[in-house]
Amino acid sequence: MKKRIIIAGGGTGGHIFPAIAIANALRKKQPATEILFIGAKGKMEMEKVPQAGYKIHGIDISGYNRSSLIRNLMLPFKLMKSFVQVSRLVKSFKPDAAIGVGGYSTFPVLRYAQSKGIPTFIHESNSFAGRSNILLGKKAARVFVGGEGMESFFPKEKIMITGNPVRSAIVNSAISREDAIGFFGLNPALKTVLVTGGSLGAKSINEAIEASLDEFPKHDLQLIWQTGKPFAERANKASIGRPQVWTNDFIARMEYAFAAADIVVSRSGAMAISELCVVKKPVIFVPYPFAAEDHQTVNAKKLVDKDAAWLIKDSEVKEKLIPAIIELANDNERRQQMKKNISRLAVVNADETIASEIFKAIHD
Repeated sequence: MKKRIIIAGGGTGGHIFPAIAIANALRKKQPATEILFIGAKGKMEMEKVPQAGYKIHGIDISGYNRSSLIRNLMLPFKLMKSFVQVSRLVKSFKPDAAIGVGGYSTFPVLRYAQSKGIPTFIHESNSFAGRSNILLGKKAARVFVGGEGMESFFPKEKIMITGNPVRSAIVNSAISREDAIGFFGLNPALKTVLVTGGSLGAKSINEAIEASLDEFPKHDLQLIWQTGKPFAERANKASIGRPQVWTNDFIARMEYAFAAADIVVSRSGAMAISELCVVKKPVIFVPYPFAAEDHQTVNAKKLVDKDAAWLIKDSEVKEKLIPAIIELANDNERRQQMKKNISRLAVVNADETIASEIFKAIHD
């Protein structure tokens, strides 16, 4: 029997790309499966999901706004409107299951599905679960998690440790360093530093890089710099006349960026870490300091304790990031050891495990 499955969530690449990986795995196991994504209007998923070949419907939903209390007055009305929109989509699509990956649309979609007796599944990539997922987890059929220690957030009997789904283009990449360097128009003779603050960018990292662009050619380094949209214009201006710098707001083909990189600078969200373990790159983490329960620092320290990464606090990034990059670039032995250690933490089949478990549950 052909199955119909809704996947809800988005907001950042850390939610969207695992969702697409799960969708691909579902289709690979049962090609006739119909998949419908539901996201938040105006968010990144409305662009990235269609690019991956899937249908998506946007609903009117947003999160709590910490900087403008007045805007939060509309939240109850938006939530009510989103439930009406979700009810129409669910009645029309008639799903056999709904999967939530995190992001604003997850709550109304899974809550409505649960009220109608539709099996629901959660993928929680982070080491600290958000309030919405904690609530939804009580009635979920299964909660897929990236690592251990999630019993304080979800019922123990519902938890399944799967790791985090990594994009197949990254898992299966066979791109040579030479081809990857050519893709960015850079010099294969120079060590390459990939700087990424995630799909939305990281202001502190970007400012540290911008202030020190002269240091890269001095130390025979070149740069692939993903800035996020807010910083893109500044980065483009700063990079004019610098042939050793490639910059853009977003890197669609991250498999090329990883293949080109000798060193990576990154935030330490759960999905970023999962990808870096798979590609086996020496990494300097700069955790986002305002993440819930400071979970990005917790994430990064787990790798630092295994000598698989370095960590620089966001508050110290302007003083310490460039010296750390230069130090690591000059220490071949240290880079090789970090690559070896981070590779031991890689999980490459989380998407297939999740897809199998979903089909097993809805067939039963």
